[in-house]
Amino acid sequence: MGRRTGILGGTFDPIHVGHLFVATEAARALALDEVLLLPSRTPPHRPVDPSASVFHRFAMVALAASTDARLVASDLELLRQGPSYTADTLRMLHAAGHEAWQLFFLAGADACAEIATWRDYPAVLDLAHFVVCSRPGTPATSLPARLPDLARRMLPANMASGHPGAEAPGLPANMASGHPGAPFDFAQGREAAGLLQEPGAETRIFLLDCPTPDVSSTDIRARARAGRPLAGLVPPEVDHYIRRHGLYGASSGAAAAGRPAAGNLHE
Repeated sequence: MGRRTGILGGTFDPIHVGHLFVATEAARALALDEVLLLPSRTPPHRPVDPSASVFHRFAMVALAASTDARLVASDLELLRQGPSYTADTLRMLHAAGHEAWQLFFLAGADACAEIATWRDYPAVLDLAHFVVCSRPGTPATSLPARLPDLARRMLPANMASGHPGAEAPGLPANMASGHPGAPFDFAQGREAAGLLQEPGAETRIFLLDCPTPDVSSTDIRARARAGRPLAGLVPPEVDHYIRRHGLYGASSGAAAAGRPAAGNLHE
């Protein structure tokens, strides 16, 4: 079996424990060899520019990735101009030698519910497997009912590893066959998972229903501005970096002494 690579993109302004939980949980459930963390240069759906520069956001991602050997900080999206569209990123990975059956693109259930609005839909679904992660208020298992035309391609995430483990409670349909209302056939799911390991296999949409921490970068930036602690919301290395460089209005030793914070050098 070839190397299995997860892809988690985002503004990462800053990266936090919710992002890392999704990356490591997906790596566990889908037996991924690595998960690329890709900070975007220009998020296509974000109304305002990121608060921290690309240099600082990549540095924080690199620090966060150092906490787990499966995580890899990637500057792929930072090296090109213009918005960071999923389809373009996946095609760049293909050009670098990856095949669609080896790639697992991670996205939140709230974003995937609007996938018909994504650039190059539905062709984008053929560029990689998609892994839909539950978000507060939007469980991954709600996707078959919300996207019935795609239900045929959906499977519980733990089927992709060939080691089912817990049988993902609450799945409402036989997602492998696409017949809503039928009990999910886990034997069929295991058989489908074996086919995923072959070159040319049809890409699937895996549903990863796990209790994702309800953490937001917006809240972290507000806490930093207010001088409130960030412990438990970002890795300690990222917390230290934010304060050392005075990001998001956080106090730093340099700023407190009346000198420019290092973070201002790239703004």
